[in-house]
Amino acid sequence: LTDLPQGPAAVRGLDDPTIASGLKEALSIGTKNAVGLVSQLNGYFGNDVIKILLPEKIEKAADGLMMAGYSKEVDDFVLSMNRAAEKAAPEATAIFVDAIKQMSFEDAGKILNGGNTAATDYFKTKTSGRLFESFKPIVSTSMNEVGVTRSYKAMTEKYTSAAPFMKMESLDLDRYVTNKALEGLFFKLGQEEKAIRTNPAARTTELLRKVFGQ
Repeated sequence: LTDLPQGPAAVRGLDDPTIASGLKEALSIGTKNAVGLVSQLNGYFGNDVIKILLPEKIEKAADGLMMAGYSKEVDDFVLSMNRAAEKAAPEATAIFVDAIKQMSFEDAGKILNGGNTAATDYFKTKTSGRLFESFKPIVSTSMNEVGVTRSYKAMTEKYTSAAPFMKMESLDLDRYVTNKALEGLFFKLGQEEKAIRTNPAARTTELLRKVFGQ
């Protein structure tokens, strides 16, 4: 095994498995908290940092619709995308847990003494592709249930009616909402990891206190 860096945990005489377990536990708790926060009502929609906004390619068309008095259609579409993400988010837990299990001692060594979101950044780099492929069908189902496509169609029809010679660009809504949903999840996970690293009150287990305590 690759020796872990000589950081605070190593100085306290913790062995590789203990340090790796502590990092995994931090991610496990962080992902649980992050998923819980974004999956509640307005978890995305009510958070200005991670709220899913209009795709750039249709912003001009949406602006035109709002000027033409169709703000409701635009607002309904934005709300439906965020509701889809909130509805799908709980399903990410099992995907995250599986990815955490794959973290090796060597992985742990590389991120132990990194920045406040080093584990989250590593996790994002290593698992984003697999998470996207796993999460996309969940988001797609959620979108159908909350009416994202229906809201987009209603908005498109209003735009065609208001500007008959213009055409609203087509969108891969599944891909767009999935990407934004995962971005929001990783952002919240980073906040949770930072709290565990910097705030003793966030170290809610003995293992976390042992590994991350100063």
